[in-house]
Amino acid sequence: MATRDQAELGGFGRRLAALIIDWALCMLVASFFANPQETPWPPVLLLVAVNTFFLGLFGQTPGMFLARLRCVSFADNGAIGLGRALIRALLLALFIPAVIMDGDGRGLHDRAAGSIVLRLPRPSAPR
Repeated sequence: MATRDQAELGGFGRRLAALIIDWALCMLVASFFANPQETPWPPVLLLVAVNTFFLGLFGQTPGMFLARLRCVSFADNGAIGLGRALIRALLLALFIPAVIMDGDGRGLHDRAAGSIVLRLPRPSAPR
């Protein structure tokens, strides 16, 4: 994987698209065991769980995979782990910290977790 200096930051539009995909998946799964219109918290808890699990262990949620993004440690481009992923996910569920960004495109949730979202390079074509 490219280093942060070589990689492109994940743009707001691409990050929003990934979040919308993840949210739609969480709404779909939550609808199997609760009606989101009557009980709104199951999709939110599922979003926190999905973000914690996938970011902590794999660096990507399903939405980030489709949007070609990866969440890595700001310090060393490594995995952020489950603890920091949980902090990031809880703040992401509040939404407002995610839209307050600095010059590096890091929301408050990324700064609190020590993470950054990078755009993955396009795969090279086979020769």
